[in-house]
Amino acid sequence: MAQLPINEYGPAIHLNERVIPIEPINPLDRVRVTDSLIDALVGEPEMPESAEVPESYEEKRKLLRGLLNIRPPYPMEPDFLNSLDGLLQLELKEMGVVRSSSLPLVSEQFPEAPVSHGDKLALWQGDITRIDTDAIVNAANEQLLGCWQPLHECIDNAIHSAAGPELREDCNTIMAMQQEPEKTGGAKVTRAYNLPSKFVLHTVGPIIEGGQTPTKEETEQLASCYIACLDAAAEVEAIRTVTFCAISTGAFGYPKSEAARVAVEAVSGWLDHHPDRFSMIVFNVFADEDEAAYKNVFGGK
Repeated sequence: MAQLPINEYGPAIHLNERVIPIEPINPLDRVRVTDSLIDALVGEPEMPESAEVPESYEEKRKLLRGLLNIRPPYPMEPDFLNSLDGLLQLELKEMGVVRSSSLPLVSEQFPEAPVSHGDKLALWQGDITRIDTDAIVNAANEQLLGCWQPLHECIDNAIHSAAGPELREDCNTIMAMQQEPEKTGGAKVTRAYNLPSKFVLHTVGPIIEGGQTPTKEETEQLASCYIACLDAAAEVEAIRTVTFCAISTGAFGYPKSEAARVAVEAVSGWLDHHPDRFSMIVFNVFADEDEAAYKNVFGGK
């Protein structure tokens, strides 16, 4: 079966229906709510029959996240989801939402940058699950179901954990309809649930083994990730701003400096043909090394 187009899977995941956030729970209730969520998860089908619940809240919260990381994508009871959503909204409120409108543009930060569309591009270092652009990009695997390794530090795990389990359910619906893995360089779009963004663009980047130099095909695949994400986002009227993570540069091993160049060239090239479709494209980085790679592309230091 061919890769599934958005007009086929969109209605199945209610893509164009607005997610109305649950109100954050009272901070004083976080321990009680976390305990009840753990109790509800333990013993579910295909879940551990028991779990040793730690004493400290921090460890309890890690246990809850780990259980959700390994939970298969079947529907949850509304009361469970409401409690979990309230907890996730409290955590987002405490971390604080990053307003993309406050970010400096490349044209302001790097006035001599040798790239086009600097008035629409921004470079930002931080946690992608906190930014309020209309869509954020997730570096997914070919199964598109999130990271199954409890508490793994990859961006796939971080995004699914902050969004909540309905994100995995939507991805599962898409993959069940598609009936084959997501191709490298492709993209799918879902709602973002508990994230401050409205949508998540899921893309599968190339894997570079053992620090080798990327081949021409792998370079084209990485560029395709950026192009496919923008193509998918352009089909959703509500998306005017997008934040890209540094695709493939983590566990997938793509060299950071080369990946930054490919990312900027691919996005700039797309904007050459669609200059008015998006108002802002943010390149998000987490580590100092990643930030340095983009600054080098923009001619900064």
